[in-house]
Amino acid sequence: MSAPVLQVISSTARRGAEVFAVELAEALRARGRDVETVALTSARSPGDLDVPVLGENSLAPSTLRALRRKVASSSIVVSHGSRSLPASFVAMVGTQRRLVYRSIGDAVTYASTPARRARVALYLRRATAVVVLWPDAAQLLSRRYRIPLEKIRVIPNGVPAATFAFVDRGRRAAARQRLGLDEDGSVALFLGALVPEKGPQVAVDAVASVPRLRLVIAGDGPERARLEEHARERLPGRALFTGRVEDPASVLAAADVLVLPSRTEGMPAVAIEAGLSGLPVVATDVGATREVVIDEQSGILVPLGDTRALATGLRRALAEADEMGRRGREHCLRRFEIGVISDAWDQMLEQLERVTGYPQ
Repeated sequence: MSAPVLQVISSTARRGAEVFAVELAEALRARGRDVETVALTSARSPGDLDVPVLGENSLAPSTLRALRRKVASSSIVVSHGSRSLPASFVAMVGTQRRLVYRSIGDAVTYASTPARRARVALYLRRATAVVVLWPDAAQLLSRRYRIPLEKIRVIPNGVPAATFAFVDRGRRAAARQRLGLDEDGSVALFLGALVPEKGPQVAVDAVASVPRLRLVIAGDGPERARLEEHARERLPGRALFTGRVEDPASVLAAADVLVLPSRTEGMPAVAIEAGLSGLPVVATDVGATREVVIDEQSGILVPLGDTRALATGLRRALAEADEMGRRGREHCLRRFEIGVISDAWDQMLEQLERVTGYPQ
């Protein structure tokens, strides 16, 4: 009988870390594991994840007490993302439960001040294991916080292939019809939060340099009004804003290429989703994006901030979309399908179940 696993996510929002935790729980339960997932707070937004919510504020005493009660009935606690780590640390004080922290992004950006670095180092020393998404992140985390490399496990991001089927001509036509797009012509997709670090304005500027290419912008955020005005100026009649989407597969199916001009990334799930869908990806070469996108094979990687290179990459990806899409799907099925990733997690959890010593 496997040890009960408690997963802690920051909120019920459909963000990358939270969605992955829910999908991982399903995959591990299919393997016979006892897994429960709880959110510290509610996002109070349409389409929230359907998981129990512990409180109004992630570090409120009542939230931490509720989390401590959940910890008491578990053997291993998995904390997903930086916001859930302090709450998990406090709720587990004085217990001998094993803590696994899953780091999803850039450890340097997250802890940018000496005081914050000291706190994060304290939290990470409490962990039995720290999971990072790509090898370079393991080296960085080890140097930054003096965490032994043997404590760090590299397990990439994962996405269920069943949700992101290969996009054929029929699915693309139907998806475009739902969005009110003509079936003919090429479509680039920006899918993500409309915030500066995701680079949506760069996507607009790059697509503006590619004649007749349309841009679907799927997502919402504080930059939306300004971005809509910018698109009216640069892409008159060629930009469609869908707002927030609960089903990414529905908009991926309408596209020929995904454009991902982020300033910073961990391992972008949207690039995996596009790969599984058979779409090439044109992206800035940041974070672990190159782990997902094989440059000049399944997509094009460009330097950060180079709008001209992004436009050139879009032209090439569109010209080679079929071949790049096929390679991308094969690569993502082999390395990032949730079954492959849950197997790695299952093996790690099995090893931790045999651990007899606990961090103090």
